[in-house]
Amino acid sequence: MKEERKKLSRRQFLGTSALGMAGILILPAVGCGRGKTASTSPSDLVRLGFIGLGQQAMFLLNGFLQIPGVEVLAGSDVYGIKRTRFEKRVGEFYSKAGKKVDVKTYEKFEDLLARKDIDAVVIATPDHWHALIAIAACKAGKDVYLEKPLTFTIYEGQMLRNTVRENNKILAVGSQQRSDDTFRHAVNLVQSGAIGKISLVKAYVGAPPKPYDLPEESIPADLNWDRWLGPLPGNIHYNSQLNPLISLDPPKDEQIWGAWRWYKEMGGGFTTDWGAHMFDIAQWGLGMDNSGPVEASPIGDGTEFMQFKYANGVIMTSETWDEKKTKGVKFFGENGWIEVARGYFNASDPKLFPEKKEEQTDMPYETRIPHQVNFIESVRSRKDPVATVEIGHRTCTVCNIGNIACDLKRTVKWNPETETFIDDPEATKKMHYTYREPWILA
Repeated sequence: MKEERKKLSRRQFLGTSALGMAGILILPAVGCGRGKTASTSPSDLVRLGFIGLGQQAMFLLNGFLQIPGVEVLAGSDVYGIKRTRFEKRVGEFYSKAGKKVDVKTYEKFEDLLARKDIDAVVIATPDHWHALIAIAACKAGKDVYLEKPLTFTIYEGQMLRNTVRENNKILAVGSQQRSDDTFRHAVNLVQSGAIGKISLVKAYVGAPPKPYDLPEESIPADLNWDRWLGPLPGNIHYNSQLNPLISLDPPKDEQIWGAWRWYKEMGGGFTTDWGAHMFDIAQWGLGMDNSGPVEASPIGDGTEFMQFKYANGVIMTSETWDEKKTKGVKFFGENGWIEVARGYFNASDPKLFPEKKEEQTDMPYETRIPHQVNFIESVRSRKDPVATVEIGHRTCTVCNIGNIACDLKRTVKWNPETETFIDDPEATKKMHYTYREPWILA
């Protein structure tokens, strides 16, 4: 980091950071062919704040800290021990790099957003907080890197999309596969007609959410549980699996992902957790980034899998396409097929295979793919990132209408142009929920 102004090649080794994680980061000179080079001037400095300091935030922090011309100034979380971990790791990184940066943390995200010296925020909270915080950030003049899925409800996504554009802010969704060369190659082949007209897509993501069934436990003294719940109903009790325990001495990070994502009261199950990645690739390949399916069917309503139907007749299922139950996407065309997943590509014709490249696999996927660099370049250039708010919203909508169909146990019909359910008041009610006071979406 002392040679911050030096241009970095695509495969340059930066070494492990002082974060205490498996943190080798490979930074490209230009992320996905957009924006400026990695050589920066003082005027290009991007100052970041992190909101939500759990496991995913630690992966993202490891990447953003090592991008030239980026400074991390603040963090926010409702859990005191996670704020302390954040301060410690950021402080150690800058101390090792020979830089003096004053890092502060806050329990309330509003206090972080009130700082005029922060240009952009990285939001990695549970899903039910995404829309509220991202909307507040845009109105506070901040650009946003928002973890997927974009929002908890369809209505929240509509409101966030409008707010981003009304305030002329950059919002990048943490759908890293959009910046992955293997996925980009697969999508380019599909869109160029390399396997002919597509009739079926198998995008396996896993099961929808289930009712919350974890036992109640005592709330840690330094966790503001009421604040963690935010707009959710206040009768959801605490269990440590929802906000996994960590330790500072000895250092021990989360051993599991926050389990809130598996329960319908707080998350969207695998449908949103992995659908935000794999349905996203299917939508992209089908040219549906500004549209979506017209019908969603749950498991059991005439289908063996969750199924989506598009107006052009294409069917997408959440169906396994190999014995390993790989979370990935398989496109079926009239002239062949293409399979793609993280670190994996296969096709019916060897001529379709991408050029072999040296892969670095001893690091988290979040920092192996140049997605974060693309966001920083977008902040500097004021050009859209590869995963825009509109893309994130359309993908999230697919996930949500699938879950709504499962919740209702029947097929639902959707109009992607008006973003409404067709003659279905019962489904329409599930596009949002009543926030707990005093929280409002404004």
